[in-house]
Amino acid sequence: MLRWLFAITLFSLGNLTPIHAEVIGREGQGWLERENGQLILHLKGSPREMGLQHGRLLKDHIQQNLKTLLEIKGNQALVDFGPLKLKPRTAIEAIIAIQRAHVPDWYLEEIAGLAEGAEVPEMDALVANFIPEMFHCSGFALMNSATADGTLYHGRVLDYATDWGLQDHALVLVAEPEGGIPFVNVTYAGFVGCVTGMNVHNISIGEMGGGGLGHWHGVPMAVLMRQALQTCETFDQTIDLYRTSPRTCQYFYVVADGKTNKATGMEASWDRFELVLPGVKHELLPEPVHDCALLSAGQRYQLLVERVKEQHGQITAESALKLMDRPVAMKSNLHNVLFEPQTTRFWVSHAGSDGTPAADRPYNAYQLSELLSRTPDRKDAN
Repeated sequence: MLRWLFAITLFSLGNLTPIHAEVIGREGQGWLERENGQLILHLKGSPREMGLQHGRLLKDHIQQNLKTLLEIKGNQALVDFGPLKLKPRTAIEAIIAIQRAHVPDWYLEEIAGLAEGAEVPEMDALVANFIPEMFHCSGFALMNSATADGTLYHGRVLDYATDWGLQDHALVLVAEPEGGIPFVNVTYAGFVGCVTGMNVHNISIGEMGGGGLGHWHGVPMAVLMRQALQTCETFDQTIDLYRTSPRTCQYFYVVADGKTNKATGMEASWDRFELVLPGVKHELLPEPVHDCALLSAGQRYQLLVERVKEQHGQITAESALKLMDRPVAMKSNLHNVLFEPQTTRFWVSHAGSDGTPAADRPYNAYQLSELLSRTPDRKDAN
């Protein structure tokens, strides 16, 4: 089922000055801080080093998160695995065996370091990191004439199991991989892959899941997104990576490039690759809007189209946040993110511990270039 994510052109919003930033841990070149209640994890170095930093700095969060995912919630449900109904862990271990040949060594090395640092079994860390292959989520894009000033904005709504407590372990992860491109990953303690992110070359990516469960002979979605962020400098490089890589299941993406002011929707499934260009009619998207790529389904798609048409040419950052309001965002709205790739600004909201949807929660504002300039010794960390 196609849900929704979006890329949109808007104004800037929010104060980017660090407020109440507190350094709460250091490990090698990595460090952890808390700002306005949000954990910000800084990782730097080789895959093994980044994994160790992640594991040691967030050991308690990782242990609690994995226990919930793999023991408490994981034992309460069965999932479809071909003709069988299996426990999620059993199904995911089978997926790992299928996909391992398509997973780069650096990714497995980082997970191994994370497991060592967090003092959890390596297989537990692997299983947790392959969970996105079993469950799918949500996009849209507006630009140029659709907005008040033509600046490209890319936003993302993740609708994903708020009752599993992932929001209690939410991170803004700032990564500087050895030999790779620095990027930000809006994620959760214990996860090495990416479903929402942006790099310093002004490329942002978000995903939404569809059908096709069972087609796992390819690069896992979260691995491919992470690979794009740390290796791709341009829009064309990003599209080519998806086009040429072996892929899994049915996934839709929005890719945005702040340098060229371009964004596109994209289906990159196991057997199909197609760009969903702004303003172009698609069989699943019957009401195209000029300079917009609106990807959603059912009544949520209709509501999204109506909201965008009402404000076409006048959209600001404030009104863009409202585009993500319920019921466009589902009740299981885990996080919302707006990216301004040109400046590397972004805004993040997470669901509440009580399950309150992210769309109903306040946003924190950041800028990737500013986050990368921080050090654990800076004077404003108090």
